[in-house]
Amino acid sequence: MPNMITDKKGNVQLVFGHGDSILCAESIDQGKSFSTPSVVAILPKLVATAMRGPQIAFSDDGITIIAVNQPGNIYSYKKNGSGGWDEPVRVNDVDTVAKEGLMALGGAGKNLFAVWLDLRFNKHNKIVGAKSMDGGATWSKNIIIYSSPDSSVCECCKPSVAMKGDDVYVMFRNWINGNRDLYLIRSSDGGSSFGQAQKLGNGSWALNGCPMDGGSLTINRNGNAETVWNRKGEIFACEPGAQEKKLGEGSNCTMASINDKNIYAWVEKGEVVILNSRGEKKELGKGQLPNIKAINDEEVICIWGNETQIHKAILPL
Repeated sequence: MPNMITDKKGNVQLVFGHGDSILCAESIDQGKSFSTPSVVAILPKLVATAMRGPQIAFSDDGITIIAVNQPGNIYSYKKNGSGGWDEPVRVNDVDTVAKEGLMALGGAGKNLFAVWLDLRFNKHNKIVGAKSMDGGATWSKNIIIYSSPDSSVCECCKPSVAMKGDDVYVMFRNWINGNRDLYLIRSSDGGSSFGQAQKLGNGSWALNGCPMDGGSLTINRNGNAETVWNRKGEIFACEPGAQEKKLGEGSNCTMASINDKNIYAWVEKGEVVILNSRGEKKELGKGQLPNIKAINDEEVICIWGNETQIHKAILPL
């Protein structure tokens, strides 16, 4: 699963896994071309399939990548001033608890925040996180952000994290009374503590199984969370507390918000499709797991995987 960011210089940083290798490529021309991928590190038994690939973010200290291995340990890699990568640092402070390999990483200002599905204490998946204030060189004591009153959160859906200032939003698929619904939880102190989890949307999805689809989260210009997610094979978008709006049908949705304009992508019948801010829908090609990021005030880049290849498209808002 490829993941990317646009850094403070406007360059696109793309990370993905291949075998045990964590690879990174850079575009200095707003996504038109990318450098030959270079090896960040070798992580034995790297998990890099489905929604479980390496994650990337940047803070005032530069670019940081986190990756997870099959035993269930998450490691962070900080890019240093010489262009290399520092030795890995373990993020989870209890050994081998991130066995699902589902995690996310966000950054804002001096802070990074990592979130993942975690089995500590009772072997039931819960949402756990940690913050770093030095670009991933060290990580805080892990905190339990959310533990389901009905034993476990959804076991195979990737959580999302978005940050702006001291606000940290985490979205995850819950599992309560048999319903696999999306929830949002917020911290206003940089991830040191979190409030109450809030269900997104008015409907519910009763499902005896995991949809393996965690949706996507971003923060708009006004500092409000914007979400997109799948329920029963339908794509919905909403702000917390608001009525959900159906966008289409499919799975594996993602979004970006630029100057109050939202753009969405998802997979529909094996095709990656995009819905721009004017409500125009376009097919981009066969594939899965799209990812969108802004590259300037008027355009986004969408990347997705198709078998062993990574594809991209640059699109107007």
